[in-house]
Amino acid sequence: MSERERAASRTAVLVCQGRAAADGRAAVGRFADPVAVRLLRAEERARVDEVRAGTPPQGWRARTAYESVRACAEVVGPRTVAIDEALRARATGQLVILGAGLDTRAWRLPELARTDVWEVDHPASQRDKRARLAEAGPGLPTAARSVRFTPVDFAVDDLGAALDAAGHDPSAPTAWLWEGVVPYLTRDQVRATLTALTARTAPGSTLVVNYQTPSPKATAGRLLARLLGHSATAGEPWRSLWTPERMAALLTEYGLHVISDDGLLALARSLGTPARNRTSLDSGRVAVAERR
Repeated sequence: MSERERAASRTAVLVCQGRAAADGRAAVGRFADPVAVRLLRAEERARVDEVRAGTPPQGWRARTAYESVRACAEVVGPRTVAIDEALRARATGQLVILGAGLDTRAWRLPELARTDVWEVDHPASQRDKRARLAEAGPGLPTAARSVRFTPVDFAVDDLGAALDAAGHDPSAPTAWLWEGVVPYLTRDQVRATLTALTARTAPGSTLVVNYQTPSPKATAGRLLARLLGHSATAGEPWRSLWTPERMAALLTEYGLHVISDDGLLALARSLGTPARNRTSLDSGRVAVAERR
């Protein structure tokens, strides 16, 4: 199957399940996502309900899916808090979400009321999301001023041209969100995206980027899941990992000044959220950089 013909991202579904499972339970008062569950289909919601009830199902396949959602909830709680708070503090009239998946911010953050949001993602994933939004019904209003779906295959398409066609203004400050995407891109694809992104990044803009650091234990776990086919995301391997030093050097090279870079394990501890899934938390980070 070619990149353009591939199916919608299963990672996006898992992250949405994680947010739905964590809603109202992780970092209470700082994290909530009541929209996530409305984007899930019946079987996907069933896994969330099991995790929230703490009732693991019988059978290794169902139990594997249960554990994936439970572990994901531990990761997306602190990750979402870090990203949401960075976006709230730096809200501009434009927010571009790269690899948006089943992101819900345009439907749940009131701080985006004066912000136009561009959701950029692979055409297959975007078709899936729009179908899910339609299934959720008319009772799901947007919190953002507008949402503009912008289909882009990062492997072959021109990001700048797509954003031009969708009405993005490169002369105005933009908040860029790059969550859950970097590990799935090669280093060349990461650089190509940064080239296109920074060409449209006016002074006063912000980039919030989530990335993974090298972790032999995490890499081995994902490889085993891929070989055994035990994971819903087994067909979506990691392609690039970055240390904080290399990420800072990369962003600096593209004219972005890093103002914070936090590990998810430390964030989880500060929030008092569960940290059983220490390997994934320890390898995940959220960096915030600015164009001055």
